[in-house]
Amino acid sequence: MTDLIQGLNPPVAEPGTGQVATGTDVKRIDGRAKVTGAARYAAEHPAENLLYGVVVSSTVARGRILDIDAFDAMQIEGVVEVMSHLNRPKMRSVDLAYKDMTAPPGSPFRPLYDEEVFYSGQPVALVLAESFEAARRAAALVRVRYDEEEYDTRLTANLARAYKPLPLRAGVEPPPPDKGDADKAYQAAPVKIEAEFYHGIEHHNPLELFASTVIHGADGHLTIYDKTQSSQNSRWYVSHVFGLSKNKVTVRNPYVGGAFGSGLRPQYQLALAVMASLRLKRSVRVTLTRQQMFSFGHRPETVQWVKLAAERDGTLRAIRHDAVAETSQMEDYVENVVNWSGLLYACDNIKLGYQLVKLDLSTPMDMRAPGAAHGMHALEVAMDELSYALKMDPLALRLKNYAERCPIDDKPYSSKELRACYEQGAERFGWSQRPLAPRSRKEGAEWVGWGMATGAWDALQMFARASAVMHADGRLVVSSAATDIGTGTYTVMAMIAAETMGLPLERVSFQLGDSTLPVAPVEGGSSHVATVGSAVAGVCEKLQLTLLRHAQSDPDSPFRDKRLKEVEFAGGVMRLKKDPHTFISLGAIVRRTGRERLEEKYLMLPNMLKQRKFRRMVHSAVFVEVRVDEELGIVRVTRVVSAVAAGRIMNTKTAGSQIVGGVVWGISQALHEESHIDHRFGRFMNHNLSEYHVAVNADIHDIDVIFVEEDDRIVSRLGAKGVGEIGLVSVAAAVSNAIYHATGKRIRSTPITPDKVLAGGP
Repeated sequence: MTDLIQGLNPPVAEPGTGQVATGTDVKRIDGRAKVTGAARYAAEHPAENLLYGVVVSSTVARGRILDIDAFDAMQIEGVVEVMSHLNRPKMRSVDLAYKDMTAPPGSPFRPLYDEEVFYSGQPVALVLAESFEAARRAAALVRVRYDEEEYDTRLTANLARAYKPLPLRAGVEPPPPDKGDADKAYQAAPVKIEAEFYHGIEHHNPLELFASTVIHGADGHLTIYDKTQSSQNSRWYVSHVFGLSKNKVTVRNPYVGGAFGSGLRPQYQLALAVMASLRLKRSVRVTLTRQQMFSFGHRPETVQWVKLAAERDGTLRAIRHDAVAETSQMEDYVENVVNWSGLLYACDNIKLGYQLVKLDLSTPMDMRAPGAAHGMHALEVAMDELSYALKMDPLALRLKNYAERCPIDDKPYSSKELRACYEQGAERFGWSQRPLAPRSRKEGAEWVGWGMATGAWDALQMFARASAVMHADGRLVVSSAATDIGTGTYTVMAMIAAETMGLPLERVSFQLGDSTLPVAPVEGGSSHVATVGSAVAGVCEKLQLTLLRHAQSDPDSPFRDKRLKEVEFAGGVMRLKKDPHTFISLGAIVRRTGRERLEEKYLMLPNMLKQRKFRRMVHSAVFVEVRVDEELGIVRVTRVVSAVAAGRIMNTKTAGSQIVGGVVWGISQALHEESHIDHRFGRFMNHNLSEYHVAVNADIHDIDVIFVEEDDRIVSRLGAKGVGEIGLVSVAAAVSNAIYHATGKRIRSTPITPDKVLAGGP
């Protein structure tokens, strides 16, 4: 492994940053590269003799391609090729399901595979030209003739044909077996509520468009810069689909401009760019348009039904939660939507169900907090409804049914500081001043309401490798094929390494984003710090021992008979704990070996035997204030307090930014985001950022983040859990509950648009 991967320069902290400790507020070390333009993204890497590819998308929702007329397109100056299923390079027909990709299970869509069209917007051809402008012009001239077939893109009209997905095909934990008899307990309980919830389709829309630049080497080696959440995942896909040795493919993603789950799987521009490069033996770049970003994956449209029953004192007697979501004709896409209802509140009778409906749309895909974004919303709005039926404070109802052990399987939690989240969040927000009755406070033309909700997400850990190289000049280079999608991976990993080795942060660099580096999982599920961070800590501790052993090789060394626990690493030196004035610099240890560097490698494997004995989760409590103008139907979220229990926080600045970003998206989910289908054409109509509404600066006001103290050594050796997903979970529910408190109108669908506020539902 080279010290610096050719063509990549990992960002390093600014000089003078000095010694840092995990748990402190450290600005991201890649920030300067990003704001100055030094950071290159997938479509920005130069290549000689580069061809530009523009995708031609299907205009029908279902059918077969009869003919592709590229004559006019080929007349455009600079156009080299129009590629389709008729002239593409060979692709393997083997099913990619159940292979060793570290990505969502199933069969990733293979573009230009044959003449079949599964959904509107599917890529059907690729125009390649010497310039992007020529390729774009020519793509508009390609004429495709279809044998159009019947299609259906309506979920709610097809609920009767819902089916249970097979667990092996889904690859996601199915709803657990029933606990007790929820239906009988529901009927017998004195207080009960029943509600139906609807959530429309959302699309990811990260700032960086999906792109792949394939550099075709003289020896046939492909160096690929891809927008992905795992360079090794993309390499696996390319090598297996096209039958290439992994030594002939290198994938890099040093900077990724957002992804939120859309980059967990290789997207179709990668396969198209590789196809073209293999066919023409040239370097190729394919960049999707914003409109084409709506042509793969989305958070699935979902319908849910929740029944809750309780005693008059608030004790839960029954939880029944069912959901139906859409999937594609190509595969079963499954999310853990209903499972959360068996993980939060103490209850003896729980019944959960989940089904799918196949539609003529692209396969849905993971989007920040997949499953929980919908499932927790329904549960938490239903809990709010139950609190009003009981004439009980919503927070008091949750505390009444606080679970000390996991309700569905009776496992202990590895750690759970949710009660502290409730207490600290409520105090910061001023919840004790909240009037119980809706429509109790009006200021000017706006009704003011307060709502809250509980958030939960899995605390995940996977496996990873890391390497650490100590150089003779005292520099430390740590490496793993991790990814930074804007979450702060560069910074946090460097912090962990610097703290472990006792080095100033500016003397440490962390290499990521290259498939040739030690193996790392996809950056998803809020698992990177617990996984890769643990590997970084492990390899640095291994390097400590190596340095000590080399320091002991001198017969006159004061470290000759010392054990690792008797020394400490600080200020760039190794010193005796009992005599700090006896020390040697780390660089000097390397130099005394006669080498330029000392390297160690480490494999971090989760202790599954231990971890499986516990329910490992991240928790939060979200408190929201809204102001509602009923005459205009406009809702403003004016204040949010999010109290989070996520184990030890490695960097309070980057972790806090993750929570703030999640809250912003939660507000956007609650009030703005939805992709609309014209079912006459089976096509998304608002496939742009002028009509697909997202929260903007004017929509966001005060957001206060609290990290409660928690340390979980079962989830990770660092005591850390993940914060990426939890910031979003249940924000929309808290907003919905606050709207009810303000207006007395219960709206059970998202987004809560002005027309719904004016109508008072659904």
